[in-house]
Amino acid sequence: MTTWHGLPRLDGATLMGERGANGGYTITGTTSAGLGGSRLMPARDGEWFALTLIREVDRELLPALFGDAAIDTGDWEAIAAAVLRHDARDLVQTGRTLGLPVARVDETPASPAIDVMLRGERRDRPEGHRPLVVDLSAIWAGPLSGHLFWQAGMEVLKVESLTRPDLIRRDDPETFDRINQGKASLLVDFTDDAQKVALVALIRRADIVIEASRPRALRHLGIDAGALMRETPGLVWLSITGHGASGDPADWVGIGNDCGVAGGLTRAMADAGGGIGYVGDAIADPLTGIVAAREGLSALRSGVAQQIGLSMSAICAMALAEERAHDRAMIDAELCAWGQAIGAPFPTVSPRALTAPVRPIGADTAHYLNAFARC
Repeated sequence: MTTWHGLPRLDGATLMGERGANGGYTITGTTSAGLGGSRLMPARDGEWFALTLIREVDRELLPALFGDAAIDTGDWEAIAAAVLRHDARDLVQTGRTLGLPVARVDETPASPAIDVMLRGERRDRPEGHRPLVVDLSAIWAGPLSGHLFWQAGMEVLKVESLTRPDLIRRDDPETFDRINQGKASLLVDFTDDAQKVALVALIRRADIVIEASRPRALRHLGIDAGALMRETPGLVWLSITGHGASGDPADWVGIGNDCGVAGGLTRAMADAGGGIGYVGDAIADPLTGIVAAREGLSALRSGVAQQIGLSMSAICAMALAEERAHDRAMIDAELCAWGQAIGAPFPTVSPRALTAPVRPIGADTAHYLNAFARC
């Protein structure tokens, strides 16, 4: 018998709402929920510009974004005033060149939601095989897909960088624990050539890889997705991106809130009468995590090696189109109600209890890297 099964039947509202329940979030309109790291601001051309600042390195890029060396990068009012001096299209173009997570309300996703970029050799897995998942991603979307694979009975390894561990550990430990429970924890020093070689050896033994890095960033870490796909029959490689996994969009940075804006959710809410604001809490992340798990499981069952690109902004657009096709009046009413509920708490959701331990960071590094380095 196989030791894994289909994806669990979980309530989507719970998956998307339990983080808000953890933090006691309120609906805040043009400021993202929680820590308020993403803002929607009017630009000179009348469009709305979304900017996410959750990393200090992003604030350091603001003088280049606005052409103003004197801007106070820690003052959102000063940032909003700078946005008003520029057109949203120009800010998005410049911001994406700089590597900032930006969007504008009236853009169209540049890539397909799901893109099978590469196919490789087939692998027939024996009865009783337990798939091995190497999760190189961080924050919410990728780790959520890994969580769903773990719930399906797979062995999931969470790999973090020694110098840049997953930010959600610090910013939202309850959500981190919930979506990383049961996973082994590896902490890799990407400046150590021996550890990088061992990690690549581990990936060659994997059934599924999850990553959310720009291609050049992966190569810098010594990981060549294309080469590994060609060398490893049956390997399923899930590339989670903000705006696309190939061409220019592969180099654009996207975070859950701004990707929701780029995917049309804010415009849809405004058109439904709810005004300009963020829809949900970084909603592109849970939507993408669910879609990635679904696509990964389908590819695994086929046995054919595949690299699948998943665009968070386009997945939001896809989900919106599906809901409109299902019941346009219902989704419009929900969007309008959300937009008009500024100051109200997020809908009450009972977070799921943990059912497995959360491993200490790096607890399993030696076990897995040493074991696979010898293979």
